[in-house]
Amino acid sequence: MAPRWTAAQAQRSGLGIARLLLPFGWVLATVGYYGPWVAHKTAALTLTGSDMAEFVKFLPGVLDGSLRVVRQLFYLPPIAMVLSVALLVGSRSLSYSWLLRGAILALSAAASIQLLPPAWSPTSLMAAEFRLQPIALGFCWLVLASFWLLGRLPLRVTGLVCCGVTIVAGTLSVWQFLNVKSAIDITYGILPAMGRGGVVCLIGLAVIASTGAALALSAGNHK
Repeated sequence: MAPRWTAAQAQRSGLGIARLLLPFGWVLATVGYYGPWVAHKTAALTLTGSDMAEFVKFLPGVLDGSLRVVRQLFYLPPIAMVLSVALLVGSRSLSYSWLLRGAILALSAAASIQLLPPAWSPTSLMAAEFRLQPIALGFCWLVLASFWLLGRLPLRVTGLVCCGVTIVAGTLSVWQFLNVKSAIDITYGILPAMGRGGVVCLIGLAVIASTGAALALSAGNHK
């Protein structure tokens, strides 16, 4: 009986740690996305995560076609954060309080607003350039509204999906950043460093991904 009790105790301890790490990762990813990804002493030249998606359109290499970018990749971090919240915040195993659930869901909804372009209008959102963004925003709101149902899925499934989407979001956004970094350096005429916001966002995504993987492994080992 002792080994069984020890395994159950270890599982409860692991879930307790995950319950603390996930909100920490969600907050870090959101705050980091709002923070500077390209730092500059002039505030107007400091670029946040969502600014990156709009700024890269005006790089000379992008305008003349010599530099190929997929600017929508810069929107992946908040999408991944929203999906991970929708998958795990309502989990019965994690048993978050309604107060915390409400706060995290509100944070996620606020982060998803970053998918909208600046100075948008209903007409502009119908343009081919922006069409995917309101669709992605609607999808984010739909999954957030479905968090209670998604929380009924097996923890092994939601943990793996959470891990996968955050890894993909972090990897592709960093790849796109590195792809345009030299062009930004030339445009600025200096070598601006990657801002702390981008680093914090990536740390948050890493925390979410590793916690999701740990939850999936723990659920699989103790089924």
